[in-house]
Amino acid sequence: MRALDLAIIVVFLVGMPLLGVLIAGRQKSANDYFVGEGKISWWVACLSVVSAETSTLTVLSVPTVAYLGAFTYLQLAIGYVLGRIVVSFVLLPRYVAGDMTTAYNFLGKRFGAGLQGTASVTFLFTRLLADGVRLFATAIPIKVVLAAYGVNAAYWQIVAVLGVAMVVYTFFGGVRAVVWVDAIQMLWYVLGGVAVIVVLSGKLPDGWFTTAVDAGKTQLFDFTSGPLSNPYSVVTAVIGGAVLSMASHGADQLIVQRLMACNDVKASQKALIASGVVVFLQFALFLFIGTMLWAFYRGLDPVEDLGLTANDELFASFIVTELPSGLSGFVIAGILAAALSSSLGALASSTVTDVYQRVVRRPLSDRELLRQGRLWTVVWAGALIVFASLFTTTKNPIVETALAITGYTYGALLGAFLLGLLVRKARQTDAIIAFLATVAVMAFVILGLKFSKSTGAFLGVDFAKASGDSVALAFPWYTPLGVLVTLVVGGLLALRHRTRSLAASTVADRR
Repeated sequence: MRALDLAIIVVFLVGMPLLGVLIAGRQKSANDYFVGEGKISWWVACLSVVSAETSTLTVLSVPTVAYLGAFTYLQLAIGYVLGRIVVSFVLLPRYVAGDMTTAYNFLGKRFGAGLQGTASVTFLFTRLLADGVRLFATAIPIKVVLAAYGVNAAYWQIVAVLGVAMVVYTFFGGVRAVVWVDAIQMLWYVLGGVAVIVVLSGKLPDGWFTTAVDAGKTQLFDFTSGPLSNPYSVVTAVIGGAVLSMASHGADQLIVQRLMACNDVKASQKALIASGVVVFLQFALFLFIGTMLWAFYRGLDPVEDLGLTANDELFASFIVTELPSGLSGFVIAGILAAALSSSLGALASSTVTDVYQRVVRRPLSDRELLRQGRLWTVVWAGALIVFASLFTTTKNPIVETALAITGYTYGALLGAFLLGLLVRKARQTDAIIAFLATVAVMAFVILGLKFSKSTGAFLGVDFAKASGDSVALAFPWYTPLGVLVTLVVGGLLALRHRTRSLAASTVADRR
């Protein structure tokens, strides 16, 4: 009967790219390929945004977060909603009404081509690393399924197959295909999650929820833990989540491209704010699944007691071993939808618009732009497959690994936008120096900064759950700290300039 599951998965992998190409139709211009000529409805863009940012990691890793902890991860989603509201009214009008192709066009108009290229290259490498984690995460359940059939496939082989499926509809269908496929896939894996809850509810003993409540598994707000070291302290999660959402949805081309494909500014704003609400509900859905799994497995350790090789294999293992045939394949196909939530269009558009055109130093025809867009779609697909193959499982849930990667650069990206809006005297040189300084500072913070017990009490660091004598800064603080560094450094450098008009400063920078 398990052959039915494999058949469903194969049909999904083949059919979804073809459906995307069919929906998108023929791409006749570069504008159509990169931003869909503003023909996407707000609700489709909303679902696409949700799928692009949380799909694989939500389906696989968030249940693990709840299994090992509680519902405190949901505090991040509260911050996500707040951050989206700010972006909707501060940054989105400048992108959509300004008829831009990428978010970094704004930096080019405000400061000059130098910062535009710097920000774009930073986005490209950050997105490459973060999506490498996402693609690797999607390979986990496939490896579990194949192992059940006695097939020992390497992660890189699985990643290569997924990458080929992903590049097909992006290459031929452009952003319209990406957005529509994202929307369909998001509905698919949410329905899969609901089906899992139905099945689990029939396998759990009476009173399981009361037991989970008594064990603290449904705790939402954490007011007691040290805010600097615990990522799910209420202050850390809400503030960090809000600023992280401002960066990811206001300064990351992956999301901005989808919002630019809407009809107008109001449609983009509705799509973005609604996506925050949907993300909150989606997080709650998969956290609830994690709590149910905790009751089903009686809280046993996934690695030591259940024999799994990594904590994040828990949900995938349940799907393969406990769900009935057919339903198991449906849910696995929904998880695969995450891999097909393509960032290739965003990578290609940023490369061509922000970097390639600056390098060749000549106007490009629309036909050449379209050709370059498709070429770089293939190039980035190859790079993404290579990077995804380099990741291995970690002790922490992979969702935290992906969020930590963005910590290196998200603060600098968002900080550059805010510097341009808030500090009128800031020029391109100030912004670039501040940008690079922030990346360097965040590399030190993430890789080397530790809080010792001697300073922990003063700073509010909680050592109760620490495994050693020192702890690192919680990952939700990475983006707020990066923004602060960019604004302080850029603001101080701007003080050396005489007061001038914004337009005059921009012209001077470009010279």
